[in-house]
Amino acid sequence: MEDFTDVTYKVEDGLAWITINRPERYNSFRANTVDELVLSFKKAWGSDEVGAVVLTGAGEKAFCTGGDQKQRMETGDYGPSASGLFEVDSLHRVIRDVPKPVIAAVNGFAIGGGHVLHLLCDLTIASETAKFGQNGPRVGSFDAGFGTGLMARAIGEKRAREIWFLCRQYSAEQALEWGLVNKVVPADQLHAEVTAWGAEILKLSPTALKVLKQSFNSDTEHFAGIGQMAYSSLKMFGETEEAKEGITAFNEKRTPDFSEYRGN
Repeated sequence: MEDFTDVTYKVEDGLAWITINRPERYNSFRANTVDELVLSFKKAWGSDEVGAVVLTGAGEKAFCTGGDQKQRMETGDYGPSASGLFEVDSLHRVIRDVPKPVIAAVNGFAIGGGHVLHLLCDLTIASETAKFGQNGPRVGSFDAGFGTGLMARAIGEKRAREIWFLCRQYSAEQALEWGLVNKVVPADQLHAEVTAWGAEILKLSPTALKVLKQSFNSDTEHFAGIGQMAYSSLKMFGETEEAKEGITAFNEKRTPDFSEYRGN
C-alpha cells in the first residue's frame, strides 16, 4: 500500500481512514483509484485493530465526483487496472460486504459516482460546504443499480427521481432534510465528529454489528443483480454517439445537445 498513488490509508484509534487523494481532479476516480480503494477496504476488513471504516476525499473541495471524465475523454475508458477491468462493481460490493460500519465523511462535492459511494456507506456525516447530486444523464452515463434503488429506499421514489432526472445539486442541509445524510457539521469539525461517532461504534460488539449490517443489506441485495445488468448496458451505451456527445460537451464546458436522440 506504500506504492499507492491515488488513495491513502491510515488507522487512528480504531478507525481506518481511506482517502481518495486526487484533489486536482476533484477526487474523481480512474480504474487505478478503484483498485486501490478495493484493496484498502479489504485491508480494513482483515485488520484486528479496525472497528469501523471512514471514506473521505483529500482537500476541501470534493469528497468524490465519480468517474474521471477527463480520463474517459482522453483514452475512451478509465485507464489501466490490475485486472484489466474497471472494478467499480467490486468497490460497491466491498463497501457493503465489509463487516464493519462504514462512515462517509463528505467534505465537499459528492456528485455522480461519488454520490453513489456515500449512499452505499452505512452512515454519512457532511460538512456544511458539501454538495450532493447526480450527473450521469448530463455526461452520457448512469448508475441504475444501487444508485437508483438504494437511493429510492433512503429518500423515497419522488425525490430519487428528481435527483436523477434533473441533475441538480443539493446543499448539505437539503440532504439532511431528505434523509441522505445523518448529520451536518461545520467543515472544521468534520474530522472530530466522525472520530466521535467512530469511538461510539468501537464500544459495541463487533459480531453484533456485523450481523446487523448483513441484515440491513439483505433487504436490498437484489439491486446488485440489477446493477450488473445496468453496467452491461452502460458499456454498450458508452460506445454510442449519444454518450460521446455527453462526455465531449462536459470536457468542452458546454451544454450537450441530445435532441437528435429523442424518440429512439
